[in-house]
Amino acid sequence: MSWTQNLTPEKDGIFCSLIVPCYNEERNLAPFAGAFSAALKNTDIEVILVNNGSTDGSAAVLGSLLREYPFLRSVAVPVNRGYGHGILEGLKAARGTVLGWAHGDLQYSPGDLAAAAEELRPLRHEKFFYKGLRRGRPVADRIFTSGMAFFESALLGLRLSDINAQPTFFHRSLTATFAVPPEDFSLDLYAYACAVKNGFKVRRGSITLKERAAGTSSWNRGLGDRVKLIKRTIAASLTIRKELARPGRQQ
Repeated sequence: MSWTQNLTPEKDGIFCSLIVPCYNEERNLAPFAGAFSAALKNTDIEVILVNNGSTDGSAAVLGSLLREYPFLRSVAVPVNRGYGHGILEGLKAARGTVLGWAHGDLQYSPGDLAAAAEELRPLRHEKFFYKGLRRGRPVADRIFTSGMAFFESALLGLRLSDINAQPTFFHRSLTATFAVPPEDFSLDLYAYACAVKNGFKVRRGSITLKERAAGTSSWNRGLGDRVKLIKRTIAASLTIRKELARPGRQQ
C-alpha cells in the first residue's frame, strides 16, 4: 500500500494545513497558539499540533487550547518515533490544498509562519515548494549549514540550500512523490529533494531565527552532537539517493 493511501482527502474550503510536531513543548504551546491566532487573517488555515509522544503535560494543555482556538486540530502519537514520524502523522490528517510544517519551539515566530502561508495563497493551484531562509544565526551554524547543503547537492545531483530551514510549504500533489518517506530528521531533505527532482518551483523567504523560548535542543548541544548528526546525515542521504534513483520512481 502506498503512503498516499493513508492521507485524509482534501477538503473544500481548507486552503492550508500547517503541521507542528511538538515533543515536550508544554510551555510553548499556549504562546504559539495565541501568537498564531493574533496573526491569522483568514479562517481557511488549520494548524495541526502533533503531540509527538510527549511525556510532560502537553496533552492537558492541548485539550484546553483546542477548545479555545477553532483553527487548531491535534494528532496524538503515543510513542515518539522521530521528528519525521510526527510530521507524517500530521500530514495524514491534513485537509488543505497547501501542506507544510514548522517547529513549535517559538524559534520561528508564529506570526511569520502565518504570514508565509498567506503569501502563498496565489500559488495554491501551482506545483510549488517553499522553504524559509534562516537569518540571524551564529557564524558556526551558517558554516555547518552551507557544508551540509554542498554535500547533499553533490550527492543527490540537485541544487539545494539551507535544507533544514523552516517553514516548509508545498502543493498537496507533492505527497504523490513520497514513496517511503523517512521518519527522522531527514524528512526535510527528502521532501526538498522530491520537489526539486519532480519539477516543483522552489521559492524561498527570509525568516529570522530566534532563541528557544523554553526547553532545550535535542541535538545542537555541542561538538559531539554535531559529529553524531553528520554521521546520521550521511547514512540518511545515501538511503534517500537510492530511493530517488529506484526504477519506476515518479518524476
